[in-house]
Amino acid sequence: MATHVMVFPWLAFGHMLPFLKLSVKLAANGIRVSYVSTPRNLKRLPSIPSHLSNNIKLVQVALPKVDGLPENCEATIDLQQQDETQYLKKAYDQLQSPFEKLLQDDAPDLILIDFSPYWVPEIAAKYGVSTGFFSVYTAATLAYMGPPDELRWGHRRKTPEAFTVAPEWFTFHSLVAHRPDYAPTILRCLHVPDESGKSSGQRLSTIIEACRFVVIRSCKEFEGEYINLLQDLYKRPILPIGLLPPEITKIENDDVDSNWSNTFKWLDTKKPKSVLFVGFGSEYKMPLEQVHELAHGLKLSGLDFIWILRKPKGIDDGREVLLPPNFEVSVLDKGLVCLGWAPQMEILAHPSIGGCLFHSGWSSIIESLGFGLPLILMPMVADQGLCAKLLVEKGLGYEVPRNDDGSFTRDTVAESVKLVMESQTIREKALQVSSQVFCDQNAQNNYMTSFVSYLQKFKRSLDSMEQE
Repeated sequence: MATHVMVFPWLAFGHMLPFLKLSVKLAANGIRVSYVSTPRNLKRLPSIPSHLSNNIKLVQVALPKVDGLPENCEATIDLQQQDETQYLKKAYDQLQSPFEKLLQDDAPDLILIDFSPYWVPEIAAKYGVSTGFFSVYTAATLAYMGPPDELRWGHRRKTPEAFTVAPEWFTFHSLVAHRPDYAPTILRCLHVPDESGKSSGQRLSTIIEACRFVVIRSCKEFEGEYINLLQDLYKRPILPIGLLPPEITKIENDDVDSNWSNTFKWLDTKKPKSVLFVGFGSEYKMPLEQVHELAHGLKLSGLDFIWILRKPKGIDDGREVLLPPNFEVSVLDKGLVCLGWAPQMEILAHPSIGGCLFHSGWSSIIESLGFGLPLILMPMVADQGLCAKLLVEKGLGYEVPRNDDGSFTRDTVAESVKLVMESQTIREKALQVSSQVFCDQNAQNNYMTSFVSYLQKFKRSLDSMEQE
């Protein structure tokens, strides 16, 4: 009988999509997967390849209503304010009973969980089901956050300043740390319980201590020193499964309206590696004054650019308010601004794209380095600052300098993008790491093959224990 794995991601697309990528890989290797999330989120996921549909089952659990959580909010992308995340966690924690019902009906061999559902291992144990922690974060990020006892109690880092340097448990030189302006946020997040009654540190420490092993979306070739350190900190097997890189497929004509056709025609007119890609992901929406400052910086740089722009929260007006007066006219033929969704992978794959100015999210890093693009780093929230420092440490990018309050200026934007776009050293390093790590499909496949083998051995050991 095929190994049955249940996966249960946190309610953010930066988590749900990697969990789906993993599910597809497992299904392609003969593993039966139950992917658990809420109805609205399941409807918004990419389609499962038809030849794998028998191996992946999408399982709905209705998200309870809680005070403070707006109607129809089932993922972080639906929230209007960052503070509402705590109410989403509160609703998520109320899934305990329906989740247990799933195990009563069809208990899997293993459950892979995210950082948030600290209550799953205890429920799973009642049905003899083991759990593993699947991290969508880098090993460097997890190692920086510390061992379980530090995550739970925070004995060794009690002030924001302590989060601005590499922690004392790092056994080698590292740049991985948070900016001073973001350090207070991380201190609160890790160690101060929110409306859900738990802090992120409490959630993660409980999960690490209860899980049999940790699965990580990374590889030893990129951050082997942090993977080894993490194993020492967690006292658990750390199983890198590779980067789960996206597959690049050519856009079919039926999938692209005239606007995107015109965009690619515009890119076709540009010299190879001359256009800067600018984008900050689907979750973060930049304040309007910083949108304007970024626009001025791009204009000041004199570079060609394509900017995928999300409207700031509370801004319902059109591009005439969103952008500085006459901005698009002033950069005519030099820059394109695209509002909302864009076919990002296909744009990055275009030969005219020569670099990325972006938020340093791990999924976007994997995409960008898959094309060997040098990186200009402007981290905004969560683990992005740690990812940025890791990239700087490895010579793959340059972080835009910030003011004491975390804001940036047009001058620093212009100087930073020109520095990286003109740097042969960073470009060569990005191409090298791309070819040797991010585009080495054999190595990436080997990680998944090893993980599938581990799961099958894990199931056999469980089966033999049941027979004794």
